[in-house]
Amino acid sequence: MTRATTVRAVLAVAVLLVSVYITLTMSPRLGLDLQGGTRMVLQAKDSATVEADRETTDRTLEVLRQRVDSLGVAEPVLTRSGEDRIIVELPDVQDPRQAAAVIGRTAQLSFHEVLGAAPPGTDTAPETGEKRLILPDEQGTRLDLGPVRLSGAGVKDATAFFEAQQAAGWTVKLDFHKDAGKDWTKLTGEAACHPAGDERRRVAIVLDEKVISSPQVDPSVGCQAGLPSGGTQITGSFTAKEARDLALLIKGGALPVPVEIVEQRTVGPTLGAAAIDASAQAALIGAAATALFITFVYRLFGALAAVALAAYGVISYAALVGLGVTLTLPGLAGFVLAIGMAVDANVLVFERAREECQDRPTRSLRSALTTGFQKAFSAVADSNITTLLAAGLLFFLGSGPVKGFGVTLAIGVITSMFSALVIARALTEIAAGSRFVSDYRGVNGIARPGSVRTWLTRKDPQLFRKPVQWLVISTVLVAVAVAGIVVRGVDLGVEFTGGRLVEYSTSRPVDVETARSTLADAGFGDAEITTAGDGDISVRTGKLDNDGEHALRTALATEGGETTKVRDELIGPSLGDELRRNALIALGVAVLVQLAYLAVRFRWTFAVGSVIAMVHDVIIVVGAFAWLGRPVDGIFLAALLTVIGYSVNDSVVVFDRVRELWAGNRKTPLATVARRAVLQTVPRTVNTGMGALFILVALAVLGGDSLADFALALLIGIVVGTWSSVFTAVPGALVLERTTTAPPPVPGKSSRRARAPRRDPLDNGARV
Repeated sequence: MTRATTVRAVLAVAVLLVSVYITLTMSPRLGLDLQGGTRMVLQAKDSATVEADRETTDRTLEVLRQRVDSLGVAEPVLTRSGEDRIIVELPDVQDPRQAAAVIGRTAQLSFHEVLGAAPPGTDTAPETGEKRLILPDEQGTRLDLGPVRLSGAGVKDATAFFEAQQAAGWTVKLDFHKDAGKDWTKLTGEAACHPAGDERRRVAIVLDEKVISSPQVDPSVGCQAGLPSGGTQITGSFTAKEARDLALLIKGGALPVPVEIVEQRTVGPTLGAAAIDASAQAALIGAAATALFITFVYRLFGALAAVALAAYGVISYAALVGLGVTLTLPGLAGFVLAIGMAVDANVLVFERAREECQDRPTRSLRSALTTGFQKAFSAVADSNITTLLAAGLLFFLGSGPVKGFGVTLAIGVITSMFSALVIARALTEIAAGSRFVSDYRGVNGIARPGSVRTWLTRKDPQLFRKPVQWLVISTVLVAVAVAGIVVRGVDLGVEFTGGRLVEYSTSRPVDVETARSTLADAGFGDAEITTAGDGDISVRTGKLDNDGEHALRTALATEGGETTKVRDELIGPSLGDELRRNALIALGVAVLVQLAYLAVRFRWTFAVGSVIAMVHDVIIVVGAFAWLGRPVDGIFLAALLTVIGYSVNDSVVVFDRVRELWAGNRKTPLATVARRAVLQTVPRTVNTGMGALFILVALAVLGGDSLADFALALLIGIVVGTWSSVFTAVPGALVLERTTTAPPPVPGKSSRRARAPRRDPLDNGARV
């Protein structure tokens, strides 16, 4: 065993030991879509006097944090997103009405002197005619309020407690900051100058232009003496809940700017648990099928690659847990998908080693394997970099769960490279050093050509004699997809259109027509009713607040019995427009970034051919979903950007081989080089695609509604991407080479007309 192999083996063992330790001692951080709960996105709105900048949003965040802490939610998460948005995650909160009532209130708290009871119909001062603040108190009496004397920002703390000794019942105690306490003493001192029972002896506490309390100053307080500046008590026959709510609202203080709920998602705990179980089953079944497949194809070396695949699963999971990455439903699906794609690097290496053994039958197995790793490295690096670019776009241009998918995909790509280039290489090099493995070609799995390679060598199909024909076929496929988009339309999810999507589970079966009739009678005639998985009812509406959702659920319960909310998504129209715009930007940037990278790494004609194939795949996947009537939402966007990475990945492998073969013999026509490159890489394409298909089929069958569309989009994308990398990207590059390649000028003569004869890269030897 060489020193390099020893280093790889030691490094692999060390990383695996650390990963196993992390896996056994740390728990994953689950997103709300897996553990259940409510996620809100609040947007700070500009007011007349305050601009919603980063600093203002941070102050708003701190006020909201106090309110959330007082709700008693375990491990809430509040973070700022961008300049003016705040993300609030509340685990295990299934009814967002209470949280929204507390969190979403602007809470412009103020303390006013009471000028007296306002006569009916009056709202202006008789002396000046100025507009007055007239608000009803708790009993409905209209109070004439003076200007703001103290804001909520002056309240240091507010607590509710039960006063048993003085029979006052539940009471709210206020503590003020130093300067605010002086203002409070002055305000109550002025109110105390009026007789007991007079409306003017009251102090009004106003929240969002609503009087939440207007206590009388105690008769024991003298005129101009006022209450102590340190604090005071508010009594008023409160119940325990009323006292706590009042303390909570006062303690929260005033938000620097109002906030608006632009996104709200609620996921039931049963849905998250079912998604975890389904993904785990899909991962186990898909990974087992993939391991059996590569073992069947590559024998012993395939079995060693399967061991490396298992190590990949442990390491990538430990990386997710150790880095504290929040594992969301799309992220979990990305983790499962990455298992299927992790074999790609091993397949590339094994196929290159097979070629070395076929070209030079007498060379040693270890030498062929080493050469295979060396020659496959550029294709492995380029293909994984293109996938990392897609993951980066998902993270920077996506939102919410899509970001989690991008992080998971990136970790999966990096870990898969370590698995293939370190773990699998160490295992196969150790095995290749064995005389038994080296001598018995049927055991090692790479010393003999595979069945696909043997068939292609025998048939030697002439693929690119007329490359335009392949482009015509691709054009027809695109035309069919576009027809679906135009005729059937694209069913954009609420993420892109705005609105609300709620899914309910009922104790008694309810068919769609009955649910539609029931909700129409309840005033929800414009709701779109469909069935979801396991007989659940899915309701999609336009603008619908939390009280409206509660009324909708109550109406549905009249027919379905006990009605449980399984899933709830609320997207504001402004956020929907932004997400739709960002999705288009993400797709556009993906095209430009991939084009720029491939143009640097390859010829620009190869880059354009790859991008043409990529756009071809995107249109066909979107068109397929249009024909099938499936929703296009954020999960679909994650799948689509993954298809982009996979499509370019396949094209990179083919063009990497074209570049290698053409560099070795520039006199060979490019069409011939391209044909050889495609035939040499077809085994890799087939074997890698099969590994991913096993996982995706398992996800589609076992993943339920939450993952079915994701798996379906990727299944279509992988099949179409495999086609386009050969029959769209390569013919496109060949046509571009034929139409743009100019012959060099003859030295010593005018470059305007005199040309040296050249070989047409698309012709089989003819001079032009």
